[in-house]
Amino acid sequence: MPKNSKVVKRDLDDEVIESVKDLLSNEDSSDDAFKKSELMVEDPEEKDVDVEEGSDVEDERPAWNSKLQYILAQVGFSVGLGNVWRFPYLCQKNGGGAYLVPYLILLLIIGIPLFFLELAVGQRIRRGSIGVWNYISPKLGGIGFASCVVCFFVALYYNVIIGWSLFYFSQSFQHPLPWDQCPLVKNASHTFVEPECEKSSATTYYWYREALNISSSLSESGGLNWKMTICLLAAWVMVCLAMIKGIQSSGKIMYFSSLFPYVVLLCFLIRGLLLNGSVDGIRHMFTPKLEIMLEPKVWREAATQVFFALGLGFGGVIAFSSYNKRDNNCHFDAVLVSFINFFTSVLATLVVFAVLGFKANIINEKCVTQNSEKILKLLKMGNLSQDIIPHHINFSSITAEDYNLVYDIIQKVKEEQFDSLGLKSCQIEDELDKAVQGTGLAFIAFTEAMTHFPASPFWSVMFFLMLVNLGLGSMFGTIEGIITPIVDTFKVRKEILTVICCLVAFFIGLIFVQRSGNYFVTMFDDYSATLPLLIVVILENIAVIRIYGIDKFMEDLKDMLGFSPSQYYYYMWKYVSPFVLLCLLVASIVQMGLSPPGYNAWIEDTAMEEFHSYPTWGMIVCISLMVLAILPVPIVFMVRRCNLIDDSSGSLASVSYKRGRIIKEPVNLEGDNTSLIHGKSPSEVPSPNFGKNIYRKQTGSPTLDTAPNGRYGIGYLMADMPDMPESDL
Repeated sequence: MPKNSKVVKRDLDDEVIESVKDLLSNEDSSDDAFKKSELMVEDPEEKDVDVEEGSDVEDERPAWNSKLQYILAQVGFSVGLGNVWRFPYLCQKNGGGAYLVPYLILLLIIGIPLFFLELAVGQRIRRGSIGVWNYISPKLGGIGFASCVVCFFVALYYNVIIGWSLFYFSQSFQHPLPWDQCPLVKNASHTFVEPECEKSSATTYYWYREALNISSSLSESGGLNWKMTICLLAAWVMVCLAMIKGIQSSGKIMYFSSLFPYVVLLCFLIRGLLLNGSVDGIRHMFTPKLEIMLEPKVWREAATQVFFALGLGFGGVIAFSSYNKRDNNCHFDAVLVSFINFFTSVLATLVVFAVLGFKANIINEKCVTQNSEKILKLLKMGNLSQDIIPHHINFSSITAEDYNLVYDIIQKVKEEQFDSLGLKSCQIEDELDKAVQGTGLAFIAFTEAMTHFPASPFWSVMFFLMLVNLGLGSMFGTIEGIITPIVDTFKVRKEILTVICCLVAFFIGLIFVQRSGNYFVTMFDDYSATLPLLIVVILENIAVIRIYGIDKFMEDLKDMLGFSPSQYYYYMWKYVSPFVLLCLLVASIVQMGLSPPGYNAWIEDTAMEEFHSYPTWGMIVCISLMVLAILPVPIVFMVRRCNLIDDSSGSLASVSYKRGRIIKEPVNLEGDNTSLIHGKSPSEVPSPNFGKNIYRKQTGSPTLDTAPNGRYGIGYLMADMPDMPESDL
């Protein structure tokens, strides 16, 4: 033991006592609570506290329990309903397997780089979307508010889809399934099939009439659909309970909500591959049509799908990553989650087209049977000669190949009279070419296919439970994109804010559970997110690369990751991604201008969909959705530009600390101001509650100001003090 150790210990104790006396002398003498507070010194080895620079001491920011929980949260947010009912449709529509080429290219050009960018800024600054962009440039603080508005708009109608899935889930516990057969109508004299169902199909009728009880136009409200109102309430209660404690509650649910869909998809794939016609569906799906791949529309739709599949611009990605430790490898996370998302889309596509191939095979068999009966009648009536029919053909058990052979022979022999015979070409490809997406795929086509499964109620329960979980995973990220920025900025209680947000959203969401609610879902889906999110992500790119500085950002990444990221990202962020995003924005505006604004209304008399243009008030709503979503950007810019808000208030600042020093980081200054010291006079400082750390004053150090450390205590601002080893604290 060194001979002077006791002297050093005595000096250290004297310094601690002296610093405490100085601290007490700076406080208001009337502050009894402060004087009675107990000073505690804690061994830093007793508690593992994340004290990296940029951590948010002000509100003791929560953290993920494990890396797996965080990855599952990001996967749950990015993998949503669009992977199941949008990607397969785009793949089938835009060249089959050839569509994967532009999708992968755009995933590498804009998907992974922009996803990596959002993960990095969230992890570096450790705030929600409002705090992140306010930190980089207060004039661009409106980007975060715009993200919150878009998240709110999307949450309003996205939870309605979860409500629809809950309704079908609740109706699946019966055999036969209620959408298996058309209902019968009885009157005084006889019983007959419901005309609307007979003109369409059992699953189509059940969707439009039994589930939605849909009206014939947007203007015809028809009142609330009480069944869907209850399901919507249940959906919001589930979201509220899961989110009320933030990631501490939703993170645990992610283990089930993120993994269960993969279990169901794998089960459906195995079951689907054992069904007749499934291979035909998969072969049709992945047969490349290379000529279609060269069309600009294919690249525009691929870019849009990449953009929305990863949840860029919503703020959920930033919110989730803000709960990470500062040295987390967010580059690995970006690549991993992006490719999990891609392979999930491919898996879902395999499942969808295996099942649709089975459905097409059943429909094709019915077509062959019905048209074979027509040929037999024509033979009996003498309209066709028996001599033209090959001898090996047996109409009682005819195959699709034999029918097509007979069909081709009759078409050649009766070339002029063929149309009058009323025969149809029963090709399985024709049925598979009928592109279906969205609710039409999930609640009509897929539902109809499952009615032919053995043990169909079991598969129906699994399918709709999967949709509920996919929707909830995305909803957690969407709500987190609203809650986290507001809590970080305005310091409100997360529990109260979550409950208020869910209640307000439920009551506004009642417009979606009217009889005309499905048309409002279409309106919000088309106009509330696409253009605003593109603008938001373009501004995010500009904010980081031009205003914050790409070189400084690359240095931050090197500091966080422990290695320099590839120069590939440098050029993508600086040149390629902004150019591609601008092209996508222009293409989306042109597409929106060329497409007549309207919706497909269900007409009860004809049992068919009919395109209707939006009424004048509907167009005003569409335009208002886009304007309201992007309006925070210019408003905040003008407010900051004209100095209408006092930036010196420090209300948006946070306190960072690294081992022996505390540094207050104001977010209202341009550039990198983390080294500047901004404190308040002692009279402005609220009475603290001591934490369990103590900061020493060095002999000969400059005069130090006290600064508020939120509601958890106060600390010295030690600007010139070098990092002390943990053993000295």
